[in-house]
Amino acid sequence: MKEIVLLVDYKGVFGSKQKTKIYRGGMDIERLISLFQESGYPITVLPFSKLKTETLDKDNILFIYTSSEDNHSLYKSYIEDVVYNLENAGFSILPSFSCLKAHNNKVAMELMRNNSGLKTIQTIRSMVFGTLDELYQVVDEITFPVVIKSAYGAMSKGVAKAENAVELIRKAKKISRSTDLFHNIKEVLRKIKYRSNYQKESFFRKKFVVQNMIEGLSNDWKVLVFGTKCFVLYRGNRKNDFRASGSGNFVFRRDLPEGMLDYSYAVKTHFNVPHISLDIGYDGHFFHLMEFQFIYFGTTTVEKAPFYYEKSDSNWIVKEGTLCLEEVFVQSIADFLSAEK
Repeated sequence: MKEIVLLVDYKGVFGSKQKTKIYRGGMDIERLISLFQESGYPITVLPFSKLKTETLDKDNILFIYTSSEDNHSLYKSYIEDVVYNLENAGFSILPSFSCLKAHNNKVAMELMRNNSGLKTIQTIRSMVFGTLDELYQVVDEITFPVVIKSAYGAMSKGVAKAENAVELIRKAKKISRSTDLFHNIKEVLRKIKYRSNYQKESFFRKKFVVQNMIEGLSNDWKVLVFGTKCFVLYRGNRKNDFRASGSGNFVFRRDLPEGMLDYSYAVKTHFNVPHISLDIGYDGHFFHLMEFQFIYFGTTTVEKAPFYYEKSDSNWIVKEGTLCLEEVFVQSIADFLSAEK
C-alpha cells in the first residue's frame, strides 16, 4: 500500500470546490485525510515548497497534487516545474504531467486530443498556433466556419466564431495580441537599425486554437466522471449565441442522449485517469467532445446534483441524493489504484 503525499499550494489549498467554508478554500483537507486513511492509505499533506525527494522511496510514494488558476498562470508554471521533475525522476504522480499541462491550456489539450488515437473524440479537428504570423501562413487552407479560442480562459471567455478568413484574422489579432509597449518600441527600433537583416518578433504571441465548427447545437452537457459515477448537467446556449458555458441556463435532466454515459466513461478509461470533466455536444447522431480537463475543474455539477448515475456491469443506474465531493474524489482514486493492482 503506497503512502499518499497530498501536495497543496502556498495557501494550503487543495483542489477546487464551490461550497467551501472559506471563499476559494478548496476541498476540506481534514476530510480528505480521514477518507484516505479509512480507505487504508497513509497520507501526508505537504506544500510544494517543502517537498524534499532525496530521502523518499519511489516505490512506496504516490503524489496527488493540486493545480492553480492564478492570474497569468505564474504559480501554475511553478507547479508544472515541480510535477514535471517528479515524473521525470520516476516518482508516481496522479494524474500524469500531461494532464496538468492541459489544465487551463487549450493548446496542450487539443494536442492531447490529436495524439490520443481515440477517433470518437476527433470529430473536432484543431489547429494550434503560437503567433498570428503562423495563422497567416495557412489561412487559405482553412474551411469555414470555424471556432477560434484563446489557449486560456473559462466560461467561454476568449471563444469566438469566424465565418471567413477576414473575420478570423480580425478575431485572432484580438486574442493573440501580446501588448508590451517597451518591447514593441525596441523591436521597431531594431528593425530600423538592421533593416532587411532583422525580422522583428511578432506582437501577437498569445497562443490560440482554431477548430471546425459543430453547427446546429442548442446546448452541451457537462459530464463529470468519478470512478464509476457520472454527474450530468444540461447547459443551454446563450441567447443568440453558439456558446453554452457561462450561459446560466443549467438544468439537471434525466432524459439523456442514449449512449452518452458510455461515451463519457470510455473517454475516462482511454486516458487512464480516476476522474475527468467533459463538455459534450450531441447533434442527434454523434457525440462531440468540446473540451476536457483532468484536474482542478469546476465541481458544481457534483455538489448540486440531486441524483447521479452509477455503472453496474453494462448498465447505468440512477441513484438519488447529493454526494459529498471529498467522498466522491477519494473513492474514485481508491478504485483507480485498486484496479491498477
